Amino acid sequence: MTTPRDLIDRLETEADQGADPATTPDVGIIMGSDSDLPTMAGAYEALDTLGFAEQTDFSDPPSSRFTYESYVVSAHRTPELMYAYGETARDRGLDVIIAGAGGKSADLPNMTASIAYPIPVVGVPVQEKSVDSVIGMPTGAPIVAVDAGKSFNAGLSAAQVLAREHESIEERLIEYHEDLTADVAAVSEALHDLGIDGFRDRNA
Repeated sequence: MTTPRDLIDRLETEADQGADPATTPDVGIIMGSDSDLPTMAGAYEALDTLGFAEQTDFSDPPSSRFTYESYVVSAHRTPELMYAYGETARDRGLDVIIAGAGGKSADLPNMTASIAYPIPVVGVPVQEKSVDSVIGMPTGAPIVAVDAGKSFNAGLSAAQVLAREHESIEERLIEYHEDLTADVAAVSEALHDLGIDGFRDRNA
């Protein structure tokens, strides 16, 4: 049976490899429990939409240049694993971390932000009651946070961080945004030209 110590050893071994950053995960997605996955799935979707691939083997990256990984890391049940993840993040090649947690004591995002600093962390409150906990960082210990449940936006934010260094990601973000604006324009035109009844019939 895998233990937290096994995962810590894995992270530390990967950190010691000095791997080429082009072969390591660019984005880390962590969550406090696998029950958070339905909410956090939006982050995966956003990154997939932008051409990222999931990397499940540190030593055998997929062909995509930009990748992400994910782990379950509980701030309360496995704090030593949380510390190891944050402390090894830079040496493992991560450029940004998305961290989601639920409940009133959603400490994983802000604790990870403190440990992994200066790597940026995008916090996702999995529930509405988690918002205050996620955003409650003191001055000098920053965290970027999205609204409750908006993990898709967290994925986009992570890509925006990387886009400042990688033009290809910036181009993908711009293309995604242009597709959104085109969709709005198409809906606007249809509503105007068909009228409300015709528009409703079209979408029935």
